[in-house]
Amino acid sequence: MNEAGAWTEERVELLKKLWSDGLSASQIAAELGSVTRNAVIGKVHRLGLSGRAKNPAAASAPRSAAPRKTPTRSPSHPMTGGQATVQGGMTRGANALAAQYAPEAQAEVEPAPAPSEDVVIPFSERVTIMELREYMCRWPMGDPTTAEFRFCGGRSQTGMPYCTYHSRIAYQPASDRRRDRGKVARA
Repeated sequence: MNEAGAWTEERVELLKKLWSDGLSASQIAAELGSVTRNAVIGKVHRLGLSGRAKNPAAASAPRSAAPRKTPTRSPSHPMTGGQATVQGGMTRGANALAAQYAPEAQAEVEPAPAPSEDVVIPFSERVTIMELREYMCRWPMGDPTTAEFRFCGGRSQTGMPYCTYHSRIAYQPASDRRRDRGKVARA
């Protein structure tokens, strides 16, 4: 900080007094002169100042127990039929830029049967990483830290790393993933 805005003991004491009186950082900066609002805020935090009146009027005047009612205003453009529309189908007000969507009919799609977790693949058909070939399913089976760890080894789909069964587990359709996310969000 430059010489004009240096924090002398007198300026710090004045800062403390003004802060406890409830002045804002901007008001204190104007009162002190040659110091910014941010410099005042920084000094207040470094000094550890807290707990103060919000403003001098709020500290002295107790609030009444009854809440004030806000005056109601009649609408400048009455809405017709619950819609904020006027002639020509134009939307006005807060909904002017809202996207207009027509409700989509939900197609009754029968979900594909979920594959059971316990697929029985004979141990003799399972393969180690050394036996794994390009056309074999790479679905891991078992604990990789044990000697019994193997891969499925079934015939993989063309261009895919997994067999038909494991592909259904690994690759879910996007609509199913969105539906599942919706269930989690509501729960």
